[in-house]
Amino acid sequence: MSATQQFTLYPIGVIRSPLTDRSLAPMQGYEGAPDAWLEVNPSFIEAINGLAVGDELILITWLHLSGRDILKVHPRGDLTQPLTGVFATRSPNRPNPLGLHRVTVREILGNRLKVGPLEAIDGTPVVDVKIALDQSNDS
Repeated sequence: MSATQQFTLYPIGVIRSPLTDRSLAPMQGYEGAPDAWLEVNPSFIEAINGLAVGDELILITWLHLSGRDILKVHPRGDLTQPLTGVFATRSPNRPNPLGLHRVTVREILGNRLKVGPLEAIDGTPVVDVKIALDQSNDS
């Protein structure tokens, strides 16, 4: 595969969150992130058929405010830690800034899913949703 090969992603929705400032958002959902709404684009409404309150999902987001040219970071922004390649960290800054978020469905209203906890900020595009698997669910 060529390094210049291009891919096209289509946002399937957007996050509506009380978090609006990247610098104030928790680094991980379990670190005090609030619930937020995933507004699914109406053209993808059929894709959420079968989801239910209580389901665990993996949201794949496009971290639209992240730096794509940053290849090394201090883990968790801790300057006492040595610079480390982004592939060895959970930094949002990376060549393809995809975010992975494990959330629970709290409520479903039409094309809106209330999910949480979610550390993504308001306006973050969502590029995919996958049901989280456990050992008894492998579909």
